[in-house]
Amino acid sequence: MRAHPVDRPADLDMVRESYDRVADNYAHMVVTTGIGDIRQHHWLKAAIDAFADIVAGLGPVLDVGCGPGTVTAYLAERGLDVSGVDLSPRMIENARRLHPECRFSVGSATELDLDEASLGGVLGWWSLFNLPRDVLPQVLAQFVRALKPGGYFITATHVGDEDAVRTEAYGGVPVRWTTHKWRPEQFVDLIEQAGLETVAELRLPPEEYSGPGVVVMAKRPG
Repeated sequence: MRAHPVDRPADLDMVRESYDRVADNYAHMVVTTGIGDIRQHHWLKAAIDAFADIVAGLGPVLDVGCGPGTVTAYLAERGLDVSGVDLSPRMIENARRLHPECRFSVGSATELDLDEASLGGVLGWWSLFNLPRDVLPQVLAQFVRALKPGGYFITATHVGDEDAVRTEAYGGVPVRWTTHKWRPEQFVDLIEQAGLETVAELRLPPEEYSGPGVVVMAKRPG
């Protein structure tokens, strides 16, 4: 049985084009400053390490919204069978350049063709906040369907009550995307309503370059 189609966000093309424009600057920032590299953030690294440990041996892992492939490559170093996918073709070009040993492809979280119960783990690592509030639950349902019983999902997102429109990013590059922020309890409820069981939650205070955030790890019952 095929998965039910996910609604296409009205701003999908605009978001793709925006990330294409910032992709080179963002990849350069990660390489030169460490911002966006979990190795430089002990709590985020701990969360990803816990995820890597718990999904080891469960099957393939998919990093949805992988950007320049930093986390994908880190998980590959940990021995996972992991691949990355991103909406932005330019992000994927950078990922392939920086991490030629890894597998990457271009695709939207709303258009993935995932077989049922085919994945041991899925990541939505700071990559789902551009999805409209009515589309995110549909994407989460697709992830649940793609996870094997006992498989795990980890995600991180920005905390707040508002939808913040961003018009420039990463060195003043003009962009146009909306950051849909969630209260932690709302975000957890959304994940659980999709059919997952929360196993861990990490709340992060504001930092110099980012507002508050939340990391959630959840399991498909089985």
